[in-house]
Amino acid sequence: MKLPAPKTFFSKLFAEPPIGWAQLSHEKIRLLVALSGIAFADILIFMMLGFKDMLFEGSTFVHNHIVADLVLISNRTKTLLEHKTFSRHHLFQASAVDGVASARPLYYSFGEWVNPWTKGMTNVAVIGFDPAQPVLDLQPVNQQLDQIKLPNVVLFDSKSQMFETGPVVESFTQGKTITTELSGRRIRVGGIFTLGSGIFVKGHIITSDWNYLRLFGQDTLDNIPLGLLQLKPNADPQAVIKNLQASLPKDLQVMTNQDFKKHELAYWNSVPGGVIFNFGAIMGFIVGVVIVNQVLYSDVNDHLPEYATLKAMGYSDISLLVIVFQEAMILAVLGFIPGFVSSIGMYRLLANLTSIPIAMRLNVASQVFLATFVMCLISAAISIRKLQNADPADVF
Repeated sequence: MKLPAPKTFFSKLFAEPPIGWAQLSHEKIRLLVALSGIAFADILIFMMLGFKDMLFEGSTFVHNHIVADLVLISNRTKTLLEHKTFSRHHLFQASAVDGVASARPLYYSFGEWVNPWTKGMTNVAVIGFDPAQPVLDLQPVNQQLDQIKLPNVVLFDSKSQMFETGPVVESFTQGKTITTELSGRRIRVGGIFTLGSGIFVKGHIITSDWNYLRLFGQDTLDNIPLGLLQLKPNADPQAVIKNLQASLPKDLQVMTNQDFKKHELAYWNSVPGGVIFNFGAIMGFIVGVVIVNQVLYSDVNDHLPEYATLKAMGYSDISLLVIVFQEAMILAVLGFIPGFVSSIGMYRLLANLTSIPIAMRLNVASQVFLATFVMCLISAAISIRKLQNADPADVF
């Protein structure tokens, strides 16, 4: 069967009467099976993309709130969670480069948090900086800088996973004093802020650089994971980057904050977790193609005499193709709706069970709808080969 020109095909697609719907609705059980299959495939794709989004978002909480024009990191740093440090001396070198207004360190490590209620231990991310030079755009943090100046006082992330860290936020808001151990040192919660938890980060703690030193040792202030550079007004970032690269050792790299975030996401997209989620989404797509193809192929096969009758009545090959593609479009739309609604419910359930932020996003919903549409059209394209057997002579 010769395929029509796209312009001719689409003009007929919406001009023809909805015979496709009549055929689909005639076999209600088959229609329900098809919609269930498409919904299942969509849920699988939604969950894989949702997990991937959760992985990516959880790895960039800090990146999204860094106040810096440029970021200085070690060449061996692939991700903030497993960073390599460099000497603070190089930060002083960077501050002397033309166009750089300030260079500030951000300290990041994992510490063992002792749940004050269960005495269980879990790793939390600890962020340290000089309170006189704030490095994050989190207003609750910047309003409580006086607290972290106090010895052994920290700020606690309200989105930490409560079943791991304990009901810290609830108790603190009730006016109770929260004291516990962090990396073997007695600390007190002096305030609450909101950042987020993820698959690998159960929660965040923010404190001063001196408290960070008390937690992790003397050498920690001299070896930093991130250098945050603010540029002078009207300074050209790319020109400053070139000057910095010329002045600093080759084992350091300078990038914009946006490129630093891309650097992080590229790493997680390449590790097994990111690859598995991508592969799972592809498998969901393939499952959808197989299911819809079986439905459409069976429908075309069962209605070959009717298609032959339509040919005998003067229907062109294009008109018959339109009917099959009408069925595919109807299946795509009707199958997507229950898959979309079910996935929202599953996202909320997982968010409540794990305290990890996972929510339906417009870009994810758009991607899955497009994938659903494409899977149904591919299935229709495969199924129309059967129409070649629709011979008007078979009617007589």
